[in-house]
Amino acid sequence: MVVGVSDDVGMLVHVDEAKRREALGLVRQGRMYDLGRVLDERVPVFPGRYFRQTLVTTAHHGNGGGVGENQVNWITEIVSGTQQLGTHLDALSHLQIGDRGYGGYTVSDLAGDTGVRRLGIETVPQIVTRGWLVDARDDHVIGLDALEGIEPSPGDAVLFHTGWGEHWEDPERYLSGEPGPGCEVAHWLAERGVALTGCDTWSYGPVPAEDPERTFEVPQILNVRHGVFIVENLDLSALAAAGVREFALILTHPKLRGATGAWTSPIALT
Repeated sequence: MVVGVSDDVGMLVHVDEAKRREALGLVRQGRMYDLGRVLDERVPVFPGRYFRQTLVTTAHHGNGGGVGENQVNWITEIVSGTQQLGTHLDALSHLQIGDRGYGGYTVSDLAGDTGVRRLGIETVPQIVTRGWLVDARDDHVIGLDALEGIEPSPGDAVLFHTGWGEHWEDPERYLSGEPGPGCEVAHWLAERGVALTGCDTWSYGPVPAEDPERTFEVPQILNVRHGVFIVENLDLSALAAAGVREFALILTHPKLRGATGAWTSPIALT
């Protein structure tokens, strides 16, 4: 078994100053498209994952009418949950093939007491790159024919609008399966040095898979074998409705040390 052995940032090694200038040069009208989903306790979640938010008003009880003559007071919240839900970016430590992940690291190599020791989300650079949108709403398995006119160079991002996001408000339907890029497309993206790819679906790749005995093989090809980053649960409806094909993608994330992913709210600029 061969797994990716490149730089710890995977294909993002191609996103340099020149790539960022190229991406921002695509901005002509100043239009912004928010590609992230609102995160709350009602979002669809893969089994075993959860999101909880609790409001904390204890300061108002402890401070009386408020602190100081100006009576300042505050409200906070406590948030707990799995990073792999809502719109999120997977780190290269998220997936494995058997016991080995990207770079050949075993789970015992990676796992620490509070997070991974290598390939945590804090090692992933903030992303500004050229993005491409593939609008492919007709096929359960997206094939190479859907990529006509898409010409990524190393470091680019390729996002797939499948239309499945229209089921977001119906978690049972949304999680019942999904369309997505097939294995041929995964290899095509990796061969061209694509740094990031994503879908308007809860995972990446068709569910059920092309081969029922090889479930979630598409993200394995990308993430484990080639160091291509994946972002899931995108909202690409407005971008697709506007007919956008090429854009500047800006994707930032919190630097959670040792985490295998992070929530994100990426934007597309045209």
